[in-house]
Amino acid sequence: MGTILDYLREYGDYSLEEKPFGDVDSLVISQLSYLKFEGIVPGPEEARAPVSIEEIAAHADYDRLYADERYRKDNTALFTGILNGRRFGKMRLWNYVNLIEPERESQFSAVVCDLSDGRSYVVFRGTDENIVGWKEDLNLAFSEPVPGQRRSVLYLEEAARAIDGGFYVGGHSKGGNFAVYAAMHCAPEVRERIERIYDHDGPGFRPEVKARGAWQEIEGRIHKTVPRSSLVGMLLYSDGDYRVVESKTIGLAQHNPYTWLVKEGDFRIVDEIRPGRKFVDQTLNEWILSLDQAKMHIFVDALYGVVQASETDNLIDFTAHWFQSIQKIGRAIGGVDEETAGVVMQIMRALFEMISLHAKEEAQSRLGIHSGRKNRWEMQREKFEEGMAQLESRLKLHPSERK
Repeated sequence: MGTILDYLREYGDYSLEEKPFGDVDSLVISQLSYLKFEGIVPGPEEARAPVSIEEIAAHADYDRLYADERYRKDNTALFTGILNGRRFGKMRLWNYVNLIEPERESQFSAVVCDLSDGRSYVVFRGTDENIVGWKEDLNLAFSEPVPGQRRSVLYLEEAARAIDGGFYVGGHSKGGNFAVYAAMHCAPEVRERIERIYDHDGPGFRPEVKARGAWQEIEGRIHKTVPRSSLVGMLLYSDGDYRVVESKTIGLAQHNPYTWLVKEGDFRIVDEIRPGRKFVDQTLNEWILSLDQAKMHIFVDALYGVVQASETDNLIDFTAHWFQSIQKIGRAIGGVDEETAGVVMQIMRALFEMISLHAKEEAQSRLGIHSGRKNRWEMQREKFEEGMAQLESRLKLHPSERK
């Protein structure tokens, strides 16, 4: 078994006629959309023709594609695999948009990829390294649409006017949410031309949001995939079909597309999400849906403040460094009321339980269950509980007394 990078090496020379476009191909395109195409791929207002993968590789600003240093190695390998294969080597890109608006708590990016079989793929980028994108992710728990969702509808309708025939729409993470939302709310004449909607571990919608859109019209065209320990993709997702993909890592890190396993040209599919993870997902969704709009706003704003205070730019790093961040988290919630701080603490515990559960499972499968000596997971849990106890003691004080 390999990953999407191995898939490109093994199947990159198969044309789309020889091996039809599928879920793994969609994840490849979705990950490609994370690259920084500013000044290289034409935007909506430019009269330039679409640019080919070969032209992008030869561009003077080619290295700009990999501005996100965290994934430079994998993204470089992805682009190289696309460039060197018949499958996507002749693909052309156009209509690139990348907007970051902190004042509106919005991060939106999309691009259209013309495939070699005559179809186009309208792909929405998920949350990148900008922390404002994570705030927009959190805002998806509200019933009203976030700015990025509204923009996704306009973008899809504008792109569709320049596309002949049927096309695909999709994305990873928040990009998958935007793809489904745009398909639900676009003009009927655009919606009927959408052949497939790809949602790779994207969060779902509150029931009232789905009720206002054409969910039943598009449900049968949605191809949703989630990793085995999905958190993001199962948020506010309670109905509809999905395929569960095995990953080579654990916990929240499975959200990374480069960890998804591929076997014989398709994802390595497993029966279901891990039982412990599924229980946490269901509990978290029930809790979110139980809150009214006012409490949800309080929770999102407080949690965002916690993430900012941890001095990380994404939630994966945030949850991976609980113990270095615990005092910074304490300062972040030190000035809020006890009820709000308590809500944030509940979520912190839920996230930690998920991570520690899989860490324990991995340790037991690798080392076996042994007695008489504390394993790393047990020591981490004790350290976490000690930090949480300190925070809870501080929360009993009046906000002005919390130092």
